[in-house]
Amino acid sequence: MQIDIIAVGKVKESYLRDAIAEYSKRLGRYCKLGIIEVADEKTPENASEGVERQIKAKEGERIAKHLRDGAYVIALAIDGKMLSSEGLANEISQLGLRGVSHIQLVIGGSIGLDDAILSRADYKLSFSKMTFPHQLMRVILLEQIYRAFKINAHEPYHK
Repeated sequence: MQIDIIAVGKVKESYLRDAIAEYSKRLGRYCKLGIIEVADEKTPENASEGVERQIKAKEGERIAKHLRDGAYVIALAIDGKMLSSEGLANEISQLGLRGVSHIQLVIGGSIGLDDAILSRADYKLSFSKMTFPHQLMRVILLEQIYRAFKINAHEPYHK
């Protein structure tokens, strides 16, 4: 299975890059992983709703260039469906059983995803009602994908 993480912005902190590299290496046993970074837009302090919409639209256009026909697109969104780790593992397993061979997970920038990307998504996934830094979210997402593959392979992993 091909899994792509499409994320807005670069990861600047070395400890997060190290964690991303570690989970990417671990996932190599289970899937082909791609991490695609698209440029983020600077968001001015106290930006108006209109300016935020423009920023999300620009970032959305950059994301859209990487979305592939036939790929199952999962957008990370606060208002998406929350799953347990076992629930995510089951979703990935069911997609595989339905013949889906390419999953693309999209992480927006600091102000979220453009409505066009949310509309294009086949599934909206929420990790929490809390807001996480989008750079940290990449690590959390990779860890949960790794955990899902371990669950599906009936292999032990810490709880």
